[in-house]
Formats: sequence, C-alpha cells, structure tokens
Amino acid sequence: MIYLDYTAHMPPAEEALSAFASAERACVGNANAHHAAGAEARQRMDGARQSVASLLGVSEQEIIFTSGASESNNTAIQGVVYAARHFGRHIVTTPLEHPSVSGCLTALQERGYEIDVLPIGRDGRIDPDDLSRAMRQDTVLVTLCAVDSELGAVQPIGEAAQIVRQFPHCRLHVDMTQAIGKLPVDLSLADTAAFSAHKFGGVTGSGVLYKKREAEMEPLIHGGVSTSVYRSGTPAVGLAASLSAALERALRDMEKNSAHVSRLNAMLREALSKRGVRIHSPENAVPHILNIGADGIKGADMRDALNAHGVCVSVKSACSVENTPSRAVYAVTKNRRLALEAFRLSLSHLTTEEEIIQFLDIFDRVRKELNR
Repeated sequence: MIYLDYTAHMPPAEEALSAFASAERACVGNANAHHAAGAEARQRMDGARQSVASLLGVSEQEIIFTSGASESNNTAIQGVVYAARHFGRHIVTTPLEHPSVSGCLTALQERGYEIDVLPIGRDGRIDPDDLSRAMRQDTVLVTLCAVDSELGAVQPIGEAAQIVRQFPHCRLHVDMTQAIGKLPVDLSLADTAAFSAHKFGGVTGSGVLYKKREAEMEPLIHGGVSTSVYRSGTPAVGLAASLSAALERALRDMEKNSAHVSRLNAMLREALSKRGVRIHSPENAVPHILNIGADGIKGADMRDALNAHGVCVSVKSACSVENTPSRAVYAVTKNRRLALEAFRLSLSHLTTEEEIIQFLDIFDRVRKELNR
C-alpha cells in the first residue's frame, strides 16, 4: 500500500504510544478525585499541560485538552459568539474552512447570525484589505484556517490579527490543525485556536483548544469544573500525555521533516507538470499538501481507481460531504468542473521517494484506464 493521505491522519509516533501506555498504566485514579490516586493522575495531567504550553510559547492556563479539532473549533466559535451576543451577530470567515468550522457557522446562521465569506485569490489566500472592508462594529468573530487542508494555502494570520484588534468586541479564532508540525506558529496572534494530535503523530481522539486568558468564552459542556471550567468531564490523562509527546517530537523534527517533504513535493510538481496535470495548490503552499486534477476525470473516480491499485489519496477533507465539488478549488478557480476533478495528495516525513516513483507509474496507468 502507498499511503498519500497524511493530511487526514498520520500514524501515531512511538513516543506518543509509549506516553499513552505509561500514563494509563500508572494513573489508576480519576484526576478529579480528592485522594492520592487522583492527585497522581492530576499531576500527570498538569505536567502534560505545562509541556504543551511551553512548547507552544503560551501560558498553561490557556491550554484546554479536548477530543480533537472539531470539538475545539465548535467550542471556541460558539463559546465566543455566545459570550459576545450583546455586541453583535456578525461573523467573517473564508470558503476554505474545515467542515467543523463551516458546519458550525451554518448552524449559527440558522440561529440568526450573519456570515460574510471572504473571497480567495488565485494564490489561495485572503486579501487583508478584503477583511478590513468586511469588518463592522457588530462583528464579533473572524475565523480563519492557518493552513487549508485541501490546497495547503497559508493565510496571513499576523495581518488578520492586527485588523481584528482594532475592533474591541471582535475575537480571532484560528484553526491551526494543518499548521502544527508543518511550519512555525504563533498561538498568541489568536484569541482562540484549535488543533488535533492525530495530524502530527498523536493518538486519535485528543486535541487542544487554546484560549487567550482575556478572551471571554461560554462553555459548551457543563457538569463540573474538571481541569477547566470551559470543558467539563473526566480528564483523559493518557491522551494528554501522548499529545504532549507527539507535539515535542513533531516540533523537534519539523525543519528536517519539512525539508524532506519539500524535496518530494518538488519531484511531484515537476513530474505531474510534464504530464499536463493541473496543479491547484499554490507555489507557497505547505509542501505536505498537493491538490491536483486530471482533465476529464472526476476526483472521486481517480481516488477509487488509485485505491484499487493500492494507493490511498483523498478528494477533499475526510470530514467533507461525498460527491460534491471542492469548495477550496472552486474558490481559486471559479470552475465547478475543475473542483469536481480535484483530488489531494498529502505527504509526510514517512513518505519515501520510492513511493512517489511508484505512485507516478500507477497514476499513468490509471489515467489511461479512465480515459478509455
């Protein structure tokens, strides 16, 4: 099998599995319990939080462990706008957001919130001037993805943060799921931010919600203080420990891993361009994501045919609705046909040059079969 879908999921690193097993074996108590076993579990939980905060350069009080980016995105977006409901109901976003963001915004729209979607340039980025023009006195939230999961486009988060700061009742939420471990990030630019561990070698079911101390947010889960008033429930000590270990490894090896992935990306771009394949990902996208399309072949058909030959790729985000055009590709091309033909290759430090060579050979064969 040739696995080229690391943007959807990366296998857990050995460090993450070892940390999970160690914490689960050692901590027999509930971290919320007021006895020795509870104190031991709580100490492990606190250690994981301190480690994550230190690695990301923020305060430990600003780290909230969750089940993943979908929960983190929903908690931040709904929590922020509910807390600011007396100031307005206007939200600004992009067409590139993950379904856990766009779906949440659709639900808010049905409850009376007004959503403005910014245009996207051919480079996959928003224009900060468009954001400035979209802002209003009743804007309570701007939500952006740092790196788009389909194109790999990198958004100007620093410029967006400067604009949002000019509006005292507005907050900036950043979905950093595809950025962590791929490029340096500055969480402090955001008021809230989200990411999942399984995108950088952690265990599935663990994630983080960053909430700046001064940001007001209403909790979505009620029923006890736990480790945070913003997220009730029994703390998952093993998951927190594994996330911390995976994050440490990902950040430690980021420069070396990105250099390896960049070489493979360049190899793919050159080879596919010679084959007349359309490349949707901009040149300045993260090298881990390459969105392409073969003229006349639907992305879903290409995915299924490649899968039959042992190659795993995705059409869109794994959480997207099947058999619909890529919103991201449509945003940059304004062409529904191209958006239906698009599919995504995603690489990691685990991808080998031999796998790329094998993929290109299989792609050529599959393309001929589908064009008959």
